[in-house]
Amino acid sequence: MYANIIIDISHEMVDRPFQYRVPPNLQGEIQVGSQVQIPFGAGNHLRRGYVVDLTERAEFDIQKIKDIAGVAVHGVTAQTRLIRLAWWLKERYGSTMNQALKTVLPVKQKVKQKQARFIRRLWTREQILEAADEAARKHYVARERLLRALVDADEIPCQVAVNQMNVAMASIKPLAEKGVIALESETVARTPQIRGDLKNKAVELNEEQRAAAEDFARRYDQGIRETALVCGVTGSGKTEVYMEMIAHVLKAGRQVIVLIPEIALTYQTVLRFYRRFGSLVSLINSRMSPGERYDQFERAKSGEVTIMIGPRSALFTPFPDLGLIIMDEEHETAYKSELSPRYHAREVAVYLGEMCRASVVLGSATPSLEAYTRALEGKWRLYRLTQRAKKDSCMARVHVIDLRQELREGNKSMFSRVLLSAMEERLKAGQQTMLFMNRRGYASFVSCRSCGEAVKCPHCDVTLTLHFGQKLVCHYCGYETKNPNRCPVCNSPYIAGFGTGTQKVEEMTKKMFPKARVLRMDMDTTSKKGGHEEILSAFGEGRADILIGTQMIVKGHDFPKVTLVGVLAADLSLYTSDFRCGERTFQLLTQAAGRAGRGELSGDVVIQTYNPEHYSIACAASQDYEAFYRQEMVYRNLLHYPPGFQLLAVMASCRSQETLGQAMADLSRWAAHAAQARRQDLGGGEVEMIGPAQATVYKVNDIYRKILYLKQENYDILIQLKSFMEQQRQNAWWHQQVMIQYDFA
Repeated sequence: MYANIIIDISHEMVDRPFQYRVPPNLQGEIQVGSQVQIPFGAGNHLRRGYVVDLTERAEFDIQKIKDIAGVAVHGVTAQTRLIRLAWWLKERYGSTMNQALKTVLPVKQKVKQKQARFIRRLWTREQILEAADEAARKHYVARERLLRALVDADEIPCQVAVNQMNVAMASIKPLAEKGVIALESETVARTPQIRGDLKNKAVELNEEQRAAAEDFARRYDQGIRETALVCGVTGSGKTEVYMEMIAHVLKAGRQVIVLIPEIALTYQTVLRFYRRFGSLVSLINSRMSPGERYDQFERAKSGEVTIMIGPRSALFTPFPDLGLIIMDEEHETAYKSELSPRYHAREVAVYLGEMCRASVVLGSATPSLEAYTRALEGKWRLYRLTQRAKKDSCMARVHVIDLRQELREGNKSMFSRVLLSAMEERLKAGQQTMLFMNRRGYASFVSCRSCGEAVKCPHCDVTLTLHFGQKLVCHYCGYETKNPNRCPVCNSPYIAGFGTGTQKVEEMTKKMFPKARVLRMDMDTTSKKGGHEEILSAFGEGRADILIGTQMIVKGHDFPKVTLVGVLAADLSLYTSDFRCGERTFQLLTQAAGRAGRGELSGDVVIQTYNPEHYSIACAASQDYEAFYRQEMVYRNLLHYPPGFQLLAVMASCRSQETLGQAMADLSRWAAHAAQARRQDLGGGEVEMIGPAQATVYKVNDIYRKILYLKQENYDILIQLKSFMEQQRQNAWWHQQVMIQYDFA
C-alpha cells in the first residue's frame, strides 16, 4: 500500500504529492486525510504531511520510496470531502495545495480533553456534621466551611470550592486521604456559554415570509438542491425565514451551516437561533481557544450539534450529512479571504452545496451585484421580502444633510444641527442613538502646518493614525510610536492631528451630552475575548444611550429602542480606489438606515455628506435597491467590470523594488502571450490588461507591492492565463524571491 502525501511546506517547489510506502504496522490506521510524519529530503528530516490518496500501485522505483514514519501525534484527520474541496481551492484561486489544506482544516490539531474535577461526599450526613464540628474545634476554618457545604450537597465542583468558597486544595486533600470525600474528574466539552434571555418567542410569519419558506420546503422535498437569494428590506424578517428552512432540513436528518460575516454579529444571531433550536446550535470563531474550536468540531462530527454558526471558516465544519448552507449578509466584504487562497465564501458555499447535494440560501437587504445578477438571470432562485416583518414597524425617515451648506452657515462641528437636535430629543425621551463613523482612532493623520509633512509609518506607505494617549499607530503593520511635539522634518511646533475617528467622536459626544451614557465599539474596544458581546448586551439591555462605532455596529443588529442613526461621514468609502466603492457606500448607508425604528417606535436617519447628489447616497436615502442596481450596472458594463466581465488581479510582493519590477514585467509579457495564443478560443473577445502599477498602499511592513489586472468575459480564459503564468514563473530567476497571489474579483 502506498500513500500520496502533500508536505506541510507552503512553497511552490514542493507543491505536488510525494509517494511513500505504508508500513504493515500502519495499514488500517492511515486513511485519506490523515496527518502523518514522513522523512523528507536528503537528511530525512521528519516533516508533517497530509494523505490525499491511497493506492496499490507504485509510481516510482520501489527501492527509492521511503516508509511513512508514523501518524502525526495530535493530528486531525480531514474528510475526503475536504480534500476534494482543497484541490478545488488550489486550482481555482492559485494557491499551493498545502495552503488550501490548511484553509479547509481550521482545526488542525487534537487538543487534550478538558477535565472537570469535583468533590464527592463518601460519609453520611451525620458523619460529615461530626467532622465539621471537630474542624471547628481545631479552628480549621476552610475545612469546616467545605464540610458544612457537603451536608446538603452530594457533590461540589472543585472550581466552586476553590474560587467561590475560598477552600485551598491543601484543605481538601487530607479529607480525601481519610476517605471522607473522593476527588473525581470527568471529561467535559468546552462549550461556548450562551447568555441572555433564552425564552423562545413565537413569531407569526407574514405572507411573504411564509411563501418563501413553503416554496423552499416543497422544492427540497422534491429533491431539488439549488442556490437561492433572499432579497429583503432591512427588518423584513429574513432570519425567521432561515429558521423555518433550517427546521425543515433538520426534520430530514441533515445538518446546517449558518455563515455570518463578522464576530460582532455572533451574539444576537446565536441567541435567536438558540432560542429556537436549543443545544443543537453551536458556534465557532477566531476568538475561541484552540480547545473550544476543537470541541465544537468534534461535537459536529458526532452529531451532538446539527447547526454550526460562524464566519467563513465555519464552511469547513465536518458535518457527516450537510443539507443546507445559509449565508447571511452575503454582500459583506468579510466573506473574502485576504490570505492565499483568496477565496470568496459565497463561491465556496455554492461549490460545497453541489458536492454535498445541499441547498444554499444567501440573504441580504443589499445583495452584491454578482448575486443579484445571477438571480435575475434565473441561475439562482429569488425570494423577495418587500415589507418589514413587524406590523407596527415602518422604514425610517431619512434626512440627507449637505455639510457644505452647514459650513457656509457657520457650523464647523462634526455634528449637523439636525443631528444634534435629534440626539437631544432621544435623550429626553429615553430612546437610543447609534452614531456611525467608519474610521477608528482619534485623528486620521498628524501633519505639520509649517512644511506640510505628514507623519508616516517607516515600514508602510501610509500615514500613522492618532489614538488616545498621544499614541500613533499604523493600522497595517501595527507599528506604534509617540506623537511628536515638533515636526521631525522642520522642527516646527505647529504639528497637530487632522481628520476624525471614533475616539474623537466619543470625546465630542461626551462633551456635548455629559449626562449621556456612551459606548464605543471598534477594533480597539473589542480586541479582548467577549468584547463584542459585552458591549452589545449592555446596549441591548438599555445600559447606554448612545453607541458609537465603525461598520460593525450597522450590520444585522436589532435594538427596538434605537430610533436614531447618525452617519457622520457618508463620503469616507465613496472615493476609495476600488471599482466597488459606490456599491460599498450604498450598502453601508442602507444597512445603517435599517438599524432605526425596528420596533414600535418610528425612526430617523441622518446622513451627513459633502456629496448629497451622488446616486449611491440618494438611493440609500430612499432605500431603493433597484434604482441603485440599474445605475451601477450601467457603469460596470461601460467599464467592463464584474459582474458583466470577469476580473483577475495578479498581485506581486517583494522586498526588492528592482526584482519586483522585473517580475511584473515578465508576468505582463506572459499574460499577453497567452492571450494572443488563445485568441481563437476567445470568440473575438479581447483580454484587457491594466497595469502593472503600484498597489494602493505600495509598501506594507517593508514589502513592496504591485498589481496587474486582466479582464475578460469568460472566466475559464482567465483561469487558463493564470495557469500559464504559474508554469512560466517556475523557471524565472526571481521565482523564490517574489510572492504572487491571484485574486478573482
